[in-house]
Amino acid sequence: RARYDQIVYAFGCESDRKMGIPGEDLKGSYSATDFVGWYNGHPDYRDFQFDLSCEAAVVVGIGNVAIDVVRILAQDPEVLNKTDIAAHAVSALRKSKVKRVYLLGRRGPVQAAFSPKEIEELGEIERADLIVKESEMVLDEVSKAGLSDASAKKNYDYLCEAAKKGAGSKDHKIFSRFSVSPVELVGKDGKVSAVKLVLNNLIPDGKGSVKCVAGDKTEMLDGVGLVFRSVGYRGIPVPGVPFDEKAGRVANDNGRVVVAAGGAVVPSEYVVGWAKRGPSGLIGTNRACSVATVATMVEDLKAGKLAQHPVDASIEATPRLLASKGAKVVTFAQWKSIDKLEVENGKKAGKIREKFTRVSEMLAAVDVPAVGPKA
Repeated sequence: RARYDQIVYAFGCESDRKMGIPGEDLKGSYSATDFVGWYNGHPDYRDFQFDLSCEAAVVVGIGNVAIDVVRILAQDPEVLNKTDIAAHAVSALRKSKVKRVYLLGRRGPVQAAFSPKEIEELGEIERADLIVKESEMVLDEVSKAGLSDASAKKNYDYLCEAAKKGAGSKDHKIFSRFSVSPVELVGKDGKVSAVKLVLNNLIPDGKGSVKCVAGDKTEMLDGVGLVFRSVGYRGIPVPGVPFDEKAGRVANDNGRVVVAAGGAVVPSEYVVGWAKRGPSGLIGTNRACSVATVATMVEDLKAGKLAQHPVDASIEATPRLLASKGAKVVTFAQWKSIDKLEVENGKKAGKIREKFTRVSEMLAAVDVPAVGPKA
């Protein structure tokens, strides 16, 4: 910290929430975060294994991450292979036996958190039918009022059109369900084999929205061997950075880090994005959030509210520190070389880019040496 005038934390919300239902720890039950990291080639998830030999998969949640998981499971691997998806993921997906994918939302279509573009892309998958129950498109009065939101209205209209098309005739099916919650993952031989659902009733919450109350009717989805949960995220505490455990994010006041929720400001330390607000919003939201934090940084700089100026604030200070610890260093120029190599390797394979999926491969590609203290 002493080497910087101002520090901005932008590490997001990496941890996912669990559903808290029986059977959640069976084999075949995963976090959507793990799956997304795996197919995107994140080094931390490179060696994860997902059994795609089942006929049906369930994705719990109706946000954009959940939609992405459904899309990867339902899309033709040869279409995916033209994107920047990791090669090991395409190889596994080519062997997938999954034909039915269920997207489960505990509330109604108006309360869905996915963007119109995301749900429309599901409907554009050539080999899969998007199936929606017309009965689940019937709205209560509170939900009808929610259609004043442009995105909610666009989502709802699109889903209604999908509902009119019926079951379709394609080999793969995407079932988008609403007002249902999994209450148990049923297992056989230690592995998920079915999902028990409860049908929810939506009642006004007195705040302009609705809340779910479990009804008396249940339903069983048989033949399910994969379950991905995408029911919310939390930040992970970073040592030395004040953290609001209740909110699951860095403790802050409009982007200024504070010692605790409602506490004093920590001079010269700031936060942006999900680490600042919690897990909500897309790139556009985060851009505005970042602009607001930068404005507070400029304000504090002009007002002389920064911590005491560091003793050694020269541009060489950090490299000297790293060298003294024998750390490996990747410069921005080397990062650009890695980026260029990924794009070039992708062109050879007929895709956008081919990612390095191990840190060792990245370092070797730009010949990063171990940096040690001078003798």
